[in-house]
Amino acid sequence: MELPDLIYRLRSALENNTVQLLQDQLEDVHPADYAAAISEFSLEHLWMLLAALRRAEQAEVFGYLPAEVQVALAIKISRRKLAPIIRQMSSDERADLFNRLTDEQREMLLPALAQAEREDLLLLSSHQEGTAGAIMTSDYAILAPDINVRDALDVLRREAPDKETIYSAYVVDEQRKLIGVVSLRELILAPATMLVDELMNHDPIYATVDMAQEQVAAMVARYDLLALPILNAQQQMVGIVTYDDAMDVAAEEATEDFHKTATIGKLDGNVKDASIGLLYRKRVFWLVVLVFGNIFSGAGIAYFEQTIASYLALLFFLPLLIASSGNAGAQSGTLMVRALATGDVKLRDWGSLLAKECLVAGLLGATMAFAVVWLGWWRGGYDIAIVVAATMMLVVMVGSLVGLSLPFLLSRLKLDPATASGPLITSIADVAGVVLYFSIATWYLGL
Repeated sequence: MELPDLIYRLRSALENNTVQLLQDQLEDVHPADYAAAISEFSLEHLWMLLAALRRAEQAEVFGYLPAEVQVALAIKISRRKLAPIIRQMSSDERADLFNRLTDEQREMLLPALAQAEREDLLLLSSHQEGTAGAIMTSDYAILAPDINVRDALDVLRREAPDKETIYSAYVVDEQRKLIGVVSLRELILAPATMLVDELMNHDPIYATVDMAQEQVAAMVARYDLLALPILNAQQQMVGIVTYDDAMDVAAEEATEDFHKTATIGKLDGNVKDASIGLLYRKRVFWLVVLVFGNIFSGAGIAYFEQTIASYLALLFFLPLLIASSGNAGAQSGTLMVRALATGDVKLRDWGSLLAKECLVAGLLGATMAFAVVWLGWWRGGYDIAIVVAATMMLVVMVGSLVGLSLPFLLSRLKLDPATASGPLITSIADVAGVVLYFSIATWYLGL
């Protein structure tokens, strides 16, 4: 069912007082679609539409609601109504919601949970934001090494309803130290009497609770894992990061890097729901900084006033040249920022990449110089054509080399290289373009 049709159907149910019938009418609707639809309603109606579902379905839909809606709903409804939903949620989603609540709201919620749930919630929510511990879930399947395949399948069959995934089961010893991993596929295909210890992979891939979440997401992608086990400092297994959570992290990191390329920085939530004040604060700093940076472009133009006065035709080509420099720099910078972020390129690769970029930028500059030399000849004659062509070649090379080198420099200084893209590279390339253009013109034209 399309989202507009689903919203219309829910609105009709509210108007006709038939909300209680939704449970049977919308059995085939995915929880994510239902969450997207009810998010369009007021909190009061949203709760009515959510409460019409079965308890397990309520928790699943609640987990798909936007973070700000979850918090608003948690504040509005009573603890008695909220607690059953929280208990049904997966442990990682429960911890995420808990971290978004105020201390007062947390104190109200905790007594409504069972002791085991409370301890698990406090443990998961205690990990530092941005680490593997903050995104892991404790709902994973474990097996003992000395049981046979038949018994292992019986264990998984019993535990399946309460686990995030059973496609991978983790083999631990008495101290909960990870000693192996076995897939459900392997268990199904193996002889019933074979021991888990004989079947399992004895060298499993794992991460630690304090590992950065983007590294965890990269490991999941690199090894094509459905879930990655997470160990504490004592090498004990404490959770897993599933593939869907890793994808969420990858999307979040990509969005953050994309914002940084425009010198905006991390933007919590989405643009639609962001306040005017937040958008202003995120954008104003670098815009003001770049204003003062671009003063150097103006100073360069002022310094060469005599050259400009003698050859006004030079001004015609100024926007074209500095834009070409900035565009070439932005291209090169984007390539390097992404390569550094994915690990395809290391700091030690700067020298070899610089040599390659010199050749590529030279070819690009020569091609663009050939494209504009005829325009220069038509607009200002032979001398102007030579100046424009020579400048085009140089500014493309300089812009490209700035775009390549600035991300490496920021990485060396322990700063985020994503900040180097977009406006920052363009501003530097603009200043360089102005100075190079009028310097070449002054020299060649004998001024």
